[in-house]
This record gives sequence, C-alpha cells and structure tokens, in this order.
Amino acid sequence: MNKGLTSPPPSETGRYRDLQILDELSNNDALTQRDLSKRMGIALGLVNSYLKNLIAKGYITVKNIPSKRYGYYLTPNGFAEKTRLAYDLLHDYTRIYREAKNNYRRLFFELERTGVKRIVFAGADEVAEFAYITLQDTGLLLVGVVDNDRVGEKFFGRDIIPAAALTGIAYDTVVVTSYVGRDKVMQELLLAGTDKKNIQMIFSPQG
Repeated sequence: MNKGLTSPPPSETGRYRDLQILDELSNNDALTQRDLSKRMGIALGLVNSYLKNLIAKGYITVKNIPSKRYGYYLTPNGFAEKTRLAYDLLHDYTRIYREAKNNYRRLFFELERTGVKRIVFAGADEVAEFAYITLQDTGLLLVGVVDNDRVGEKFFGRDIIPAAALTGIAYDTVVVTSYVGRDKVMQELLLAGTDKKNIQMIFSPQG
C-alpha cells in the first residue's frame, strides 16, 4: 500500500471539524451533540471533545433547552473564527488538491508500469475528481467507484456502489480517492474484506 506521499498539517482534521461544527451551529440554533454527531458522521465522543475545545476558546456558549438537553450557540467570536477557518482551509485545500493531482499522476503511471490495468476508486469527493481527470492520461481503466456515503449517486456517469459490492467486480487494485474521509474509507474497505496490500493511498493516515 502506498501512503504518505502528501502529508497534511497535523491539525488539519481538527480545524476541518471545528469549521464543520461552527458552520452547523451558525445555520441551525439549538443543535445537540447527538444532532451534530449525526450530521457530521462522527462519534458522539469526538463531537463532545471538539465542543469542549470550542467552548473553552469562547467560540460557543451552552444553554438549556427543553427535554433536559443542552443547545450550543455561536458567540460573535465564533462567527469570526468560522470565517477565518474557512479562509485558511480554502488555501490549504488548494495546495492539497494541487499536490494530489501530481501524486496521483505518479501513482497511476507506476501502477501501469507494473502491469495494473483495472482500478477502483474508493471515495467520491473532490479529490476523486482530480484523480479521475489525471487517470485519463494513462491506459488504466476505472471499473468501479465505491463510497458508502454516496451509494446510488453518479460519478462521471458511473454508479457509486458500497464497498461490500467490490466482491462482484474484477479489478487489480483499489485507490483511495478521498482526503477528509480517507481513514473512514480505508476502514470500510477492510471491513468489506479488501486485502490491505491491494489498497493504494497517497495521503498519510489521519491521527
């Protein structure tokens, strides 16, 4: 498995999650931790940890709401921080996507050199679009796109299928084509029985 060709700043995921929470709260008052967990697709414990950090920094306040629950609201500083994070992450992602395109190009040509012909994309976000465009410069054939969160949608005319459906596809290797959700995608592939040695990733694992 290739990994680590692009190494994001250690705090990248944390900043992205902070922005997600601030953005959700700016658009919907009185969301609970459970609400945020469902909307963001992450564990309740992680939401709790991020909220505590944002509260400590003065970006969020907590108020009692009916049914003995707590609602979370943005402070003026919280709105300002949301804007700052959005600006900073836009620049970071511009760099990441540029590097991703170059690294996918190197990976695809190396795979082609070693005799790989049929590949599957795992993850269908913006990074996958860069990967697909880069793939057109090679002789590799995209035979499937898996993404458990987008099953039934289309990716450049192809149906997106769940990771478990890989058993019905003839392919040579799987390439992780997600940045933010790369660890989740990897876990879903492994749970579906995909051989770890047959998974390619250009990004370092999150952690």
